[in-house]
Amino acid sequence: MKTFMFRAALAGLLMGVSVLASAATPAPKGAEVFFVDLENGDTVPQTVIVKFAVENISLAPAGNTTKNTGHHHLLIDVDELPAAGAPIPKDANHQHFGGAQTQGEVTLTPGKHTLQLELGDSNHIPFDPPIVSEKITVNVK
Repeated sequence: MKTFMFRAALAGLLMGVSVLASAATPAPKGAEVFFVDLENGDTVPQTVIVKFAVENISLAPAGNTTKNTGHHHLLIDVDELPAAGAPIPKDANHQHFGGAQTQGEVTLTPGKHTLQLELGDSNHIPFDPPIVSEKITVNVK
């Protein structure tokens, strides 16, 4: 019986820790992320410098747990925002700027592409509610 109670208590503790570890960071009031010098419908070269900025939140590198800070993620041709409470994927469609960069060089194939920014917390997890830019479409020549 003692073994069962110990295992049940341990399982409860581990579940509680995992829930806390994946809990989304509350978004600072009025926090915004947006593109600089890039608008919906713009035509851009295949390799373009994309600049981004924030308001009412500060930038900090991934891993920095300072309150009210985050870092940029550029979503390319993504239909749905990354899942709440889980790290933003890192792949060709989800580019991470975990060094608190405010711009990045992006190479796109010719044609139309959608771009959207999302801020992630110190663990690359979207804020709650998500802090995202307007989704824009660019034409790549």
